[in-house]
Amino acid sequence: MSLTLDPARLSRIQTWAEAYVRAKKFAGLSVLIHQHGKEVLFAQSGVRDLDSAAPFERDTLARIYSMTKPITSLILMMLVEEGRLHLDAPLSTFLPDFAEMHALRPNAKDISDTDPSPSPTLHQVLTHRSGFSYPFNPGVLPKAMQDLDLLFKPTAGTLAEQCAQLATLPLAFAPGARWEYSVGIDVIGRVIEVVTGETLDQVFRTRVLGPLGMVDTGFAVPDGALDRFASLYTPLAGNAMDLNAQAKGGNALRLFDDAEGSPFRRTTCFSGGGGLVGSIDDYMTFTECLRLRGQGLISPSTADFMMSNHLPGDIASLGPASFAEQPMEGMGFGIGGAVVIDPARSRVPSSIGDFSWGGMASTFFWVDRAHDISTVLFTQLSPSSSYPARAELKALVHGALM
Repeated sequence: MSLTLDPARLSRIQTWAEAYVRAKKFAGLSVLIHQHGKEVLFAQSGVRDLDSAAPFERDTLARIYSMTKPITSLILMMLVEEGRLHLDAPLSTFLPDFAEMHALRPNAKDISDTDPSPSPTLHQVLTHRSGFSYPFNPGVLPKAMQDLDLLFKPTAGTLAEQCAQLATLPLAFAPGARWEYSVGIDVIGRVIEVVTGETLDQVFRTRVLGPLGMVDTGFAVPDGALDRFASLYTPLAGNAMDLNAQAKGGNALRLFDDAEGSPFRRTTCFSGGGGLVGSIDDYMTFTECLRLRGQGLISPSTADFMMSNHLPGDIASLGPASFAEQPMEGMGFGIGGAVVIDPARSRVPSSIGDFSWGGMASTFFWVDRAHDISTVLFTQLSPSSSYPARAELKALVHGALM
């Protein structure tokens, strides 16, 4: 039974947001909630830049990092609907550099300790079962990626060049053997470029951002919008993206990337896994597209397929050793995002079937189709594992359902 969000109980979110700012955990944040397609809450607190004290307003632009992944995944499903590819196709069909693959042997200690491996399928790449990884994960492959600074950063050459470099490394495991959060959706972005013959930023504009009216969203800060771009902070003493060497600093809000010097001003690599900058209203537009089962961009049947669990169980059952933007117990994974399959095991108040994902700067969204709710959280603190804000926000929303 669908319940209604009570305004008085929702007001707790404003108090919660102010407490995060007062405790110097976030410089600023905003929360936007829709139910039945109508706005029921916008809460805001703090600033987008500590030095200027400019408020974290509704039109603030933020790095959404891995919340780019669901958009890339939706575009790939458009191509599936058009019959231009299928999910069981080997990655090497589109990217020949990935034809002669090797995978690290179990318990390998060296990057050369490998066996021959088939090329992962598009489905395995989409669902993080490909054997790809991230530099901030533990293990032999992530260390090799870290040494190469292989993170598909905005100024890291082109997407084609980054994929070619990735293809020189082995997989962390044989495709399908386990789940590991990875740059796989960046590779999917390159597949999209090859299939369409366009750059990924062009595809995003023509297929999603333009049709949905997401005018503030793109792979670089829009012209004339630099004064709205939030600064990125970290509580770590070192690199905010290096989770293997976490060290708490004396300053809980140390500046890591400001608007003036940000690489998002001069993007050359269009990262389908983490490259977008945008506003909270723009991302709510995309979240509502998912709640409305594709909103004409894809069919309702395909949208349901995307937001279903594509794993044989939950993520935890597949032996992950990686960082993830979500709990792993009670959580499955669909095409581009996590799916709640057992709220009790996830230990976060949720509805079965919730579809969600987050970004490294602590942004988060979810679609609750049981109660017809879309929720988006924007802030700018890396890493996203710093505080339990996402679980707390879900509890606050569920606590308002009456």
